[in-house]
Amino acid sequence: MPQTKKRKGGAPATSIDSREKQLIAKAVDLAEKQIDAGTASSMVVVHFLKLGTTVANLEREKLKGENELLRAKTDALQSVKRTEELISDALKAMRAYTGKEEAEQEDDIDD
Repeated sequence: MPQTKKRKGGAPATSIDSREKQLIAKAVDLAEKQIDAGTASSMVVVHFLKLGTTVANLEREKLKGENELLRAKTDALQSVKRTEELISDALKAMRAYTGKEEAEQEDDIDD
């Protein structure tokens, strides 16, 4: 009877991001097993040593800060856009209230 490999962790994820996270988790698990067994390559060991350094931690903090800044900029741009929409709507309402918009529409019809 042929042996079948049992999948640990269920079926593959359906989205690319989720699948990537699954594969990374499996790679980290494998590296951990290799380190525990003493069979990890020097490249694997050095990789995890670098993750624990002060420089790596500072780089992670810097990336987090840059992400927060980008989110703030995006929010600010959306706020400006919304403000412009509100001002435009207010100007239209004022024109309609003073009758200018009706006159402009009549001019457009005459042309």
